[in-house]
Amino acid sequence: MTSKIDTVSSRERLKLRREPYWHRISKGNYLGVRKMTSDGYTWMARSLDEGTRKQVYKALGDLSTLPDHQRFDAASRAAREWFEHLGKGGSVKTMTVAETCKKYVQHLRDTRGIKASDDAQARFRRHVLNDVKFAAIELTKLTPVHVETWRGALRAKPTPTGPNKGCQRSDSAMNRDLNAFRAALNLAFKDGVVTSNFAWRAKLAPAKNADKRRDVYLDLRQRRKLIEAATPALAAFLRCLALVPLRPGAMAALTTGNFDKRLGVLTVGKDKAGSDRKLHLPDITAKLFAAHCKDKLPDAYIFTNSAGRPWGRDTWGYQFRQAAQRAGMPEKSTTYSVRHSVITDLIHAGVDSLTVAQLAGTSVAMIEKHYGHLTRNHARSALAALAL
Repeated sequence: MTSKIDTVSSRERLKLRREPYWHRISKGNYLGVRKMTSDGYTWMARSLDEGTRKQVYKALGDLSTLPDHQRFDAASRAAREWFEHLGKGGSVKTMTVAETCKKYVQHLRDTRGIKASDDAQARFRRHVLNDVKFAAIELTKLTPVHVETWRGALRAKPTPTGPNKGCQRSDSAMNRDLNAFRAALNLAFKDGVVTSNFAWRAKLAPAKNADKRRDVYLDLRQRRKLIEAATPALAAFLRCLALVPLRPGAMAALTTGNFDKRLGVLTVGKDKAGSDRKLHLPDITAKLFAAHCKDKLPDAYIFTNSAGRPWGRDTWGYQFRQAAQRAGMPEKSTTYSVRHSVITDLIHAGVDSLTVAQLAGTSVAMIEKHYGHLTRNHARSALAALAL
């Protein structure tokens, strides 16, 4: 049975009771007010699920921040938005921005492993969950203005670590944080928590051309000179990076158990490539890895710094810069330059993009994007060789 609740006077005349008083909005959809005390009431919406024939409910709050005469209209708008959301196939369950991030972290843990989920969780903790008001917004109420304001605050944050500490965040760094948050929102969209991605579709678009080609190339002579200038612990790390084109983080994460001495096979755990892969090392490289694994337990890290701890970006970055200065390397050289140089040499040697991608743990598309100018030169030479 419906009741008149659209005016202040009609609501004042309602008797106290637990059961809400309902006002029909449309077929199967109602706006309700629950009056349990004489000095206030709360609003809610009710809808009939045509599939299950069950009633579903949504609390709308007391709207006490609005004048009493405006509350019915505000509650009606909120209820109609919810009914429209359900009508488009949206989920009954609502989620906040914080809950959306939490669900995405669990999704990564289930599908891509602990490392990927921990990375996303750390990004959310630093850049999303630290803004309590933003994190508490329900996804159905998220607007482009909310997202644009959040992105502006992220852009204003200085780089927290590394050689550019304290400087303005680069487009590449921005993209990495935006990608994680956008993926969390897109998962919620896919699951029907919201029926539109309008709030973030444009506002979280990545910056174009942020990931430029790795232009600092170190030839074999420079790599040898760099290794000679490094501390013994860093030299061991760089030497193996110069032989196998892994990401520095993936190399640092290797344990003795990842290397099969008998077969000369290195198993690289999940990194940005998303899955384990096995690399059959040539004899000379396998002997080097075997030497570093000697007398170590299976769960011991193959490479450690001078303090016996696993390498991390902060420790290898600082020591690399010192070694690079001593060796007279180009100013913008980084640990990643070694990987870039190895990949470049493989392409120059005529190794196909698929094989290089498998060795490096990336996609063919990324190899083509960053090294396509080299593969095109090989294609040109190959065509020239066909001349009669």
